[in-house]
Amino acid sequence: MKTTGTPRTVRAVRTPGGLSFRLDVRACTVVGLLLAAALAASVVLIGTGDFPMSASDVLGTLVGQGSQGQEFIVRELRLPRVLVGLLVGSCLGLGGALFQSISRNPLGSPDVLGLSQGATAGALTVIVLFSGSATAVTLGALAGGLVTGLALHLLAWKQGVHGYRLVLVGIGVSAVVTAVNGYLITKADFVDASRAVVWMTGSLGGRDWTQVRPLLALCVVLVPLVLTQARGLRMLEMGDDVSHALGVRVERVRLLLMGSAVLLVAAATAAAGPVSFVALTAPQLARRLTCSPGPNLLPSLCTGAALLVTADWAAQRAFGADQLPVGVVTGVLGGVYLLWLLVTERRAGRI
Repeated sequence: MKTTGTPRTVRAVRTPGGLSFRLDVRACTVVGLLLAAALAASVVLIGTGDFPMSASDVLGTLVGQGSQGQEFIVRELRLPRVLVGLLVGSCLGLGGALFQSISRNPLGSPDVLGLSQGATAGALTVIVLFSGSATAVTLGALAGGLVTGLALHLLAWKQGVHGYRLVLVGIGVSAVVTAVNGYLITKADFVDASRAVVWMTGSLGGRDWTQVRPLLALCVVLVPLVLTQARGLRMLEMGDDVSHALGVRVERVRLLLMGSAVLLVAAATAAAGPVSFVALTAPQLARRLTCSPGPNLLPSLCTGAALLVTADWAAQRAFGADQLPVGVVTGVLGGVYLLWLLVTERRAGRI
């Protein structure tokens, strides 16, 4: 995973307590611009719909200066959807960056490793076999993702979990789980099959505060935990032997970060369905924007959030009266990006 040769400005910052750390000016600038882009896209998305609103009306309503109708439309109907989009994109971007860094492979994405398919299998099991409620489907997707992540770790373990072994095992797990999903669809009646296909597309439609709160709580816990392990993760990219020599507890850090990544991706899939390719694309775009080596965790998180809300806006507005699920848009864009990435990696002799 090479970066461009653009010069980077790194400054040393010393706190009053005597602590010092390095500050990558370009990476910080990129994070700020991505956050601004995500927030701007969110405001535009909130104003999009059958009752259009200008950006000033949206901002005024958010600070309590809108009419009663505007308050209902923004706070109850559109704001939860946008927040779910931001949180799901953040979870997928961060989870994808973790898996790609742990596997040391740009193809080490939850989409390729089978985690998204595993969460889908859990949801389909609840829908097809038990005709479960929306809450039960969410819990089933979360359980499916966790079980798949555990299986992936156990099958890839051989004196540690190494990059290409993890990717190859993940491809095999993905194929098996995809076949299971196809079998479940064939066993469903018409109503359950239609419901399952809609869920499998990946969509932010109909999302409300019941999806926002658990996702927000998960991010509040896991994002700081993951960011505190950024140094250890960067050492892991150099190899286990070098990491050991530098004092990193390799297996403990790897297990902690893999567990966090599985939880992030499973929770995102449970909330919005299997939104394709955000976890694959966001870390690579963040790496190219920052021109910085290492995992780029925070830029990947911000890139994922900006990507998903922008894709949701495109899904609602770019096709006239027909509103597409956001998973269709990310699938098309991500598929094109995956083909480009495969060609690039082949030409570089890495696959």
